[in-house]
Amino acid sequence: MCYYVSSQLSRKEIKTVFGADTVEENFTRSGFINGFSHPLLPLIYDENPTECKAGRWGLIPSWAKDTSIARSTLNARIETLEEKPSFKNSVSNRCLVLVNGFYEWKWQDTLGKEKVKHLIQLDNGNMPFALAGLYSESPHATCPTFSIVTTSANELMATIHNTKYRMPVVLNETMQSQWLQGAKMENFSFPHYDPSLKAFPLL
Repeated sequence: MCYYVSSQLSRKEIKTVFGADTVEENFTRSGFINGFSHPLLPLIYDENPTECKAGRWGLIPSWAKDTSIARSTLNARIETLEEKPSFKNSVSNRCLVLVNGFYEWKWQDTLGKEKVKHLIQLDNGNMPFALAGLYSESPHATCPTFSIVTTSANELMATIHNTKYRMPVVLNETMQSQWLQGAKMENFSFPHYDPSLKAFPLL
């Protein structure tokens, strides 16, 4: 799963790393962002990849009567996107969620009383990177809302997320373009796609 991220990108980084010509900067910048607070994060949308605009974390489907569903749509399982009512109308609405890293906790015992927090990043020379996202536009939201897409854990993440064995779909530069251009979902699921990640325990 993915409920906590680091996102502290500057305007210059967004333009340089992601090729955005224009950057809307009304998003949250922090080394530790809690998805359950439904923050605004920097996104690049499929309909205009040269712009970076804010989106609110927690997808609100167009049919939802209010915003309460957002708490349960922070993540979207890639295996069931086309089946779940919350996501099936947004499968073709793709975005990049721009981050510096995400966090997961490794359980040290079977009850989870002792945990070690880890920061996980794409192994790309400490540059910002993107997570795969889906977005929706709703009359109940003042801006697009989004969900981070997750898949089965790869070898590294299985040793860290050792209870649910999940991870976000972390996109390298090549896969970013393919995601926005609507490539098949299975191309992004593990083990079809296995990004090179690095993890740092935070004691």
